[in-house]
Amino acid sequence: MSKDYYKTLGVDKSATADEIKKAFRKTAHKHHPDKKDGDEAKFKEANEAYQTLSNEQKRSQYDQFGSNGTNTGGARSGQGFGGFDFSGFQQGGQGGFDFGDVDLGDIFGGFGGGARRRGQRRRGSDLQVRIEIDFSDSVFGIKKKVSIDHTKNCDECDGSGSEAKSEMKTCVQCDGQGEIQTQMMGIFATVSECPTCEGTGKVPKERCKSCRGAGVKKEKDEIEFTIPAGIKNGDTLRITGRGQAIKNGTAGDLFIQILVKSHSSFRRNGLDLIMDYEVPISDAVLGAKHTLSMLDDSKIDIKIPLGTTHGTTLRISGKGIVTGQSKGNLLVNIKIRIPKKLSKKAKTAMEVLQTEGY
Repeated sequence: MSKDYYKTLGVDKSATADEIKKAFRKTAHKHHPDKKDGDEAKFKEANEAYQTLSNEQKRSQYDQFGSNGTNTGGARSGQGFGGFDFSGFQQGGQGGFDFGDVDLGDIFGGFGGGARRRGQRRRGSDLQVRIEIDFSDSVFGIKKKVSIDHTKNCDECDGSGSEAKSEMKTCVQCDGQGEIQTQMMGIFATVSECPTCEGTGKVPKERCKSCRGAGVKKEKDEIEFTIPAGIKNGDTLRITGRGQAIKNGTAGDLFIQILVKSHSSFRRNGLDLIMDYEVPISDAVLGAKHTLSMLDDSKIDIKIPLGTTHGTTLRISGKGIVTGQSKGNLLVNIKIRIPKKLSKKAKTAMEVLQTEGY
């Protein structure tokens, strides 16, 4: 009886190669026998259907004659799933095992796959903390300290987990290989890191008494670091090796996210400092000199030009944020202060200006 491969994968007869591939991934993952609710028979059917429909020549033949007219219906010698040759499958993905261009991780990921590659050094987890700083500290830079709870290499055994001068012995569970195999469906095996020796193939004859063989200890550390000048709100600093330590591996990193408080007078745009500055209407009309207080309490003089209008921006070069060889500018937005009350003399003067059309 002819099989409906399109129905098996849940696609139309007009489905494209990409649609067939996606449908196969979904179906194979759903029915994989290693899953609790998997179905080996349906998994095999999906494999058989994909091998036919993913091959242009076989698909054309199938469309004309059905599954009875193709060579994908039964398993040949060395083939467990219709069309998938397991006879040449070897550790590391060599040989004739072929899923086309479908990534095995899409199907087997999450239950048995994803082991660390042999020889790849183990690495501890990263840590992330946040710290809030003043606006002026973000402009000029500052040294800070942060307290973290993390695992560190045991000082007594230097992270090996072995009692001082204790000899190492071959791991019994993996027989010194550093990895173990798990049989899948009785057809092929997945390889994963040995949980006993953690991939080294060796275990201590006598465990370190201080860390009980763990190689690491939980400790609280105060870490000093430098926040560079010009850092922006939301920027993250990375301190290598100050994350979680791990036995027989390298420690993760510490990531510090910087949150910058707002300032009452200043804000920034890139390396430019921006401030709003009020001047009396008379200074805007007649011009004047003013003294500004900067973030570091220094003073600078600026000139308000004659006839300055509300919203005018004055640019003072080089007085912004300095990072290395780069310097920003100070941008002063002029706001004209309109008096709510006038003396009799001031009112008379304003009336004169009004009379003259100013």
